[in-house]
Amino acid sequence: MNPSHTRLAFVMQLKPGFEAQYQQRHDELWPKLAQTLKAHGAHNYSIFLHPDTLQLFGYVEVESQARWQTIANTEVCQRWWSFMAELMEVNDDSSPQSTPLTDMFYLA
Repeated sequence: MNPSHTRLAFVMQLKPGFEAQYQQRHDELWPKLAQTLKAHGAHNYSIFLHPDTLQLFGYVEVESQARWQTIANTEVCQRWWSFMAELMEVNDDSSPQSTPLTDMFYLA
């Protein structure tokens, strides 16, 4: 990991029965969304599924938390949220309900 990057982790909730669709949509991630994430300083972005609880665990390294947060204001991000809203628990603006996780341990 680059020492100037901040590690962020969060949990989201997938709705039952949408595991395959969630995987397929991310396998076919829109190139413009990938470019936007990278342009906003996101690196090593991963999402993992807990098969019993359907919790989604996200991990991303960002160059700046402020820059990361501005992704939400992009047109492509808002379209992605609408595209994904039927599959997961979301807020009124279609953004995923997300709980940040506290960093408890890191071994470099």
